[in-house]
Amino acid sequence: MKVLIFNGAIEPVVQSTSAKISTLLKNKFDTLACETEIFNITDSNIPLFKLNPETLPAPVEAMNKLFRATDIHIWITPLYHGGMTGAMKNCLDWLEYGKTEDQVYLEGKVIGFACWAGGVQAINGINAMDTVAKALRAWTAPLSVPMQYADLYTTEGDINPHYQERLELLAEVVTQSKLG
Repeated sequence: MKVLIFNGAIEPVVQSTSAKISTLLKNKFDTLACETEIFNITDSNIPLFKLNPETLPAPVEAMNKLFRATDIHIWITPLYHGGMTGAMKNCLDWLEYGKTEDQVYLEGKVIGFACWAGGVQAINGINAMDTVAKALRAWTAPLSVPMQYADLYTTEGDINPHYQERLELLAEVVTQSKLG
């Protein structure tokens, strides 16, 4: 099974919250015998969305192929002004150019969500991602992981075991959803 971890954070990837969450998820998917790829927005070179371009930019074409080639997605983002990052939404807007493919948009994909916030509103980011995923014809997991930044880390700088367990459970749920 092929898994895509879509990292919507715009922070530098090295030692970032998004990198730690992506790595934790990738390690869990490895134990589930999945082939996993992490797509970091900061490394993607995706341009601002353009309506009706003459040709699709190469990074956009590669992203579209990657998003369709995987069975499962996990989308992660910090909360920004009540939703996902603008860069993440911009990437998802480029999936519009898959509406004429044999597999329309993300039809048949199973997608899980995780979001972290300074307060307790991380669920708003999850709701925003869920709305977009459903508009792209994906199936969304019955479990998501909203995280409060104040208790996201242990004093040693690791992801809190409470959130580790929930993220690992999310990986199991989406994998089982796709198998069953």
